[in-house]
Amino acid sequence: MSKIGFIGLGIMGKPMAAHLIAGGHTLFIRDVGKLPQDLIDQGATPCASGREVASQADIIITMVPDTPHVEAVLFDKDGVAEGLAQGKIVVDMSSISPIATKGFAQRINALGCDYLDAPVSGGEVGAKAASLTIMVGGPDRAFAVVKPIFDLMGKNITLVGGNGDGQTTKVANQIIVALTIEAVGEALLFASKAGADPARVRTALMGGFANSRILEVHGERMVNRNFEPGFRIELHQKDLNLALAGARSLGISLPNTATCQELFNAAAAAGGSAWDHSGMVRVLERLACHEIGEGR
Repeated sequence: MSKIGFIGLGIMGKPMAAHLIAGGHTLFIRDVGKLPQDLIDQGATPCASGREVASQADIIITMVPDTPHVEAVLFDKDGVAEGLAQGKIVVDMSSISPIATKGFAQRINALGCDYLDAPVSGGEVGAKAASLTIMVGGPDRAFAVVKPIFDLMGKNITLVGGNGDGQTTKVANQIIVALTIEAVGEALLFASKAGADPARVRTALMGGFANSRILEVHGERMVNRNFEPGFRIELHQKDLNLALAGARSLGISLPNTATCQELFNAAAAAGGSAWDHSGMVRVLERLACHEIGEGR
């Protein structure tokens, strides 16, 4: 059993940490907000700083919203870096910039520690079910040590390559997810406006070549009008910003990614930053002057 630090106990981080406790590991936890009492009741040890987490744990996991948050957790005063000793492993499971990730890894390596970037896909549902997809960048030796811990949180775990490659894979994932949400939204909106029952249309499509996890989960959200966040629009905006900035630096065009970002921007402008990202469909509905399921 390992001594694990876990920093960032939000919608996804909290259930992920709970799986590690259930797996028998000793957990040291830290968050900017109030620490979840149920994790403490299960045996997690509260820590006052990232430095304290790192000094107690052999493997330190971060799960925070964006690149500046990771940098602050790792390198600010009383941050993780100040508590590290040679041989420890830092694992960032946030979704952040691949370029910044390579720099963070170099700074952690200089302290005699390994670094893995291991962003996840699967949302709140996957975090609770321990079925996350985990995309990992970093050295083989560190991956071999942490793989049994990843197994407690996910099902599809792949070492993609070196540091930064995990984050690059996550950006690619978010491009596919955004475009598929948009496609499902257009399809169900079309079907509803044409007079078909969108719930039955969705059921029919799930038996064919158009089936996807997005159609299954987010299509149901669209039909049932449930936009409570599993993954907030503002976080997907952040991920597509990474995609579009990366595309500019690579000299390539991602036209449909840009369209999806504009739809997210419109949703945010309408007060939807905290909607689930399936709420993109509400912008499409406003353009059509029709809501999915309207008139049923």
